[in-house]
Amino acid sequence: MLNLGKWNELKVQERMDNGFLLDGGTAGPVRLPDACVTEPMAVGQSVRVFVYNDSEERLVGTTKRPFVEVGEIAYLEVIGINERIGFFLDWGLDKDLLLPYREQDDDPLEVGDGIVVAVYVDEYTNRIVASTRLHRHFTEQRPAYEPNDAVHILIYGDSPLGYKAIVDKCYRGLLYHSETADQLETGDQFTGYVRTVRADGKIDLRRDPAGYGRVESIREVILNKLEAADGKLPFNDKSDSEAIRKSFKTSKKAFKQALGALYKERLIRFTETGIERVDGE
Repeated sequence: MLNLGKWNELKVQERMDNGFLLDGGTAGPVRLPDACVTEPMAVGQSVRVFVYNDSEERLVGTTKRPFVEVGEIAYLEVIGINERIGFFLDWGLDKDLLLPYREQDDDPLEVGDGIVVAVYVDEYTNRIVASTRLHRHFTEQRPAYEPNDAVHILIYGDSPLGYKAIVDKCYRGLLYHSETADQLETGDQFTGYVRTVRADGKIDLRRDPAGYGRVESIREVILNKLEAADGKLPFNDKSDSEAIRKSFKTSKKAFKQALGALYKERLIRFTETGIERVDGE
């Protein structure tokens, strides 16, 4: 069975002047243009392609990797507007992805804006479209994560408790304010970590790995940077959280924990402008 908006293994049916025809089963033939052919192909050979609709709503295959697939949620850029039907989004393929007006909330959009959308196949038109109504498209499958598993996080909003997040493009998560000192915005993406999976399938998240292993790794980063900077760095426990994240790739909370560990080991001292390496004491 052909899966529209996903990767499929299809057999080559015949050679055409400008590409190949692939066997799409009951869905019909799938065109594979020469521009998407990356290796020699022959009739009867299987090829892995992403299948979507071209501008004439015909099935077309590509070896290009889109930014998002059907059943996933992603942050995409608005690259065009049609006053009659909706917005066009860049999803990495030749034909842009449509966000119909009926699937967009009341917030105005302009070309160049970024937006978090779910991608699905419209059951009435059989077209791949986008929607900002994310609550309709979260998977009901319970995630099988373990505490401290690394995951991809996409921020899509906030709440009094923390930042609302999309986990690995399909699950709902929450990054508590207590777990990060960063000021995050919709569209921010980074690797985070699972704190726990709740009974309802929602995921509580961490900005950084849990436990002493986190402190130990940051500790080594600080020491290496001190060595490269002749033993002095303009950072301490009062430094700006965004500056810490930019230079050390970690949260202010984790950075302060690592500084505390180094201070107790008498490897650093605090100064008015930052920290210094202590040697031979």
